[in-house]
Amino acid sequence: MSGKERLFGTDGVRGRANVHPMTAEVALALGQAIAFVFGGGGPERPRVIIGKDTRLSGYLFEDALAAGICSMGADVLQVGPMPTPAMAFLTADMRCDAGVMISASHNPYQDNGIKFFSRDGFKLPDAIEDRVEQLLGTGELASHRASPDAIGSARRIDDVEGRYVVFLKNCFPRELSLDGMRVVLDCGHGAAYRVGPTTLRELGTEVFPLGDDPNGRNINDGFGALHPEVAGAKVREVRADVGVSLDGDADRCVMIDEKGEAVDGDALLALLARDAHARGALPGGKLVATVMSNLGLEHALARDGLGLLRTAVGDRYVVEAMRAGGYQLGGEQSGHVIMLEHNTTGDGLLTALRVLAVMRRSGKPLSELVADFEPVPQVLVNVAVAEKLPVEDLPDFQKKLEAVESELGDRGRVLVRYSGTEPKARVMVEGDDEVRVRDYAEDLAGELQRSLRRAS
Repeated sequence: MSGKERLFGTDGVRGRANVHPMTAEVALALGQAIAFVFGGGGPERPRVIIGKDTRLSGYLFEDALAAGICSMGADVLQVGPMPTPAMAFLTADMRCDAGVMISASHNPYQDNGIKFFSRDGFKLPDAIEDRVEQLLGTGELASHRASPDAIGSARRIDDVEGRYVVFLKNCFPRELSLDGMRVVLDCGHGAAYRVGPTTLRELGTEVFPLGDDPNGRNINDGFGALHPEVAGAKVREVRADVGVSLDGDADRCVMIDEKGEAVDGDALLALLARDAHARGALPGGKLVATVMSNLGLEHALARDGLGLLRTAVGDRYVVEAMRAGGYQLGGEQSGHVIMLEHNTTGDGLLTALRVLAVMRRSGKPLSELVADFEPVPQVLVNVAVAEKLPVEDLPDFQKKLEAVESELGDRGRVLVRYSGTEPKARVMVEGDDEVRVRDYAEDLAGELQRSLRRAS
């Protein structure tokens, strides 16, 4: 753990299942560290709640984490498959000292990840993650293991789904009704395969479920947020009013309009910002989003006199900026939407319910509600990398980058960053000419790959 590579990425620890760092040994050590850090030191035995998505390796990490936590004298509550936002909610609602979610989100089943929540339901700040890494690297935890008569217990509880369903239903405006609305819901064979359809049905919709039969290996496979065309085809087939495609841990969604077309994530953010502003629920008149959001989002907000505050990529950074500035609405282009008036992290089902509320309140179909959003041409090229060297240390690439930025001027922008969850670099270019933007992006990506090869 004491190597140069940081264990925690932008969203917890993630990697190939049963390959370092996603091994049972690391999971056990992480469980020990979290139990120690959040032990509290009070008279009550600490409690840590653990949830997971539907991938096969979830069993491996669930038991390893529980063993580590119990070895430090803390108790474990295991709730099985639950969405990430449900775990954030449950950690605080059930007054646990910490929460754990086992998921690799939209990645294939061979990957997995572990993310943690503080007792208030928020993801861990960098300082606590650093403390955890320090503990794993020093061997200090061995001296803090519980005595034989103080070892913690682990038990599985099966009645928490109802808590989350009731929470979601209470987030929907009481003065509105979804009776008779036809909704296609694609759960991606992921964590929301039970709570998603249940919530929508109990709010009165006619649900057409997809991706609701997980087998441990089919999560995100041809269904869910990475494949919105599947829900789009179903929307057209059954003439539904709207479609919702969730990712594997259901912390984000892609909305599908009544024509079967996927709605741009930034268009969704603009729609929700306008709605919140109209209800007096957009403090400071600003939305928080990342540097990846399209310039079209800025333009759309500006038309309504609203502003955009940008952060680094990652919903945790969006949340940090929201909390620091007192903002209530934020999100990412990918479909993560955070509404701090309701929950502490992105929530795909909550996002969908808020969009359905706007549709009911306005009486308009989704396609009409987002029709005025005009994205600026944006091209994103992924570059596979063996080593994430600082791009500022690559002179040939820097020279080409400066040339492209000079040619774009104030009519566009370039963003180059390494993925926090994959061995990739991402090159994003925006501008008013789509053909030139694509040429710029591919040219930069090629030079980045060559420069990294020469430097390694």
